[in-house]
Amino acid sequence: MATVRRMKLGSQGLEVSAQGLGCMGMSALYGPPKPEPDMIALIRHAINSGITFLDTSDIYGPHTNEILLGKAFKGGFRERAELATKFGIGIVDGKYGYHGDPAYVRAACEASLKRLDVDCIDLYYQHRIDTQTPIEVTIGELKKLVEEGKIKYIGLSEASASTIRRAHAVHPITAVQLEWSLWTRDVEEDIIPTCRELGIGIVAYSPLGRGFFSSGSKLAESLSEGDYRKHLPRFQPGNLEHNQKLFECVNEIAANKGCTPSQLALAWVHHQGDDVCPIPGTTKIANLNENIEALSVKITPEEMAELEAIASADNVKGDRYPSSSGTYKSSTYKTADTPPLSSWNPS
Repeated sequence: MATVRRMKLGSQGLEVSAQGLGCMGMSALYGPPKPEPDMIALIRHAINSGITFLDTSDIYGPHTNEILLGKAFKGGFRERAELATKFGIGIVDGKYGYHGDPAYVRAACEASLKRLDVDCIDLYYQHRIDTQTPIEVTIGELKKLVEEGKIKYIGLSEASASTIRRAHAVHPITAVQLEWSLWTRDVEEDIIPTCRELGIGIVAYSPLGRGFFSSGSKLAESLSEGDYRKHLPRFQPGNLEHNQKLFECVNEIAANKGCTPSQLALAWVHHQGDDVCPIPGTTKIANLNENIEALSVKITPEEMAELEAIASADNVKGDRYPSSSGTYKSSTYKTADTPPLSSWNPS
């Protein structure tokens, strides 16, 4: 198996495995929760294999994914892992919403610490930006949590460039989590350059296009009724058939290289720079092992150019999110922090 290198994430001192593990699908949103013993075994196998950067959130379940990780950490595994969790999406007064007020931030952190059964969270992200609370106020409370030793580093998820700058001025932001893959590249225009200018690490979620680059349109046929992906625009009839052409091109290049299409898609993210850490999720040890091997896939400049030509915005059909209002498109990554709640993307 390929050796998992280590990397500096951001410029504040956090070191993680160069590939992480997204844990959401073990407990929520991608079909029924998976058997707990199997998922604990998977998490421990990941850590033993060098994949030590684990990503969760209080909203996954809700709460059950954090509890799962807490159990998996027993027996000395916590000391070998870098733990990232998130806050900011929750129920207040019986309604789902985005929350960044100080009281909510502190209560969410305390609750996550308890569920995870840990003393400190390595990287604590604001999962979605609360546009009703100035980002300076939210980061101010997170700064206090750093000073108290409850969290080590601060992150943002799905934030605009202007919000990232404002947050970073209050306390250094270690990482920004965003969707980045061969079929989601709009972040390259504004968000990625901003992170690099400020020395902020980049964590790419859904680097395999929510599993699309593992098997293309066949994936949609195997999704259970409870799988959130069934409602995503890119998996809808018409869009899916169009996007299958992209998969077939990637598959052809992968076959010529002697790797799988998912390994090639993941390797493409790795080749974006040493400041990028993709966090593919899986619920199967075989898939985890396959993802690790992507670290040893080398892509030539010519192959990168070919992949990026076929993965242009024109060759991808469908938005990232379902939207009842029709107002949230991929392109608003540049200007808007948060999609309408009815369109919430759980990653």
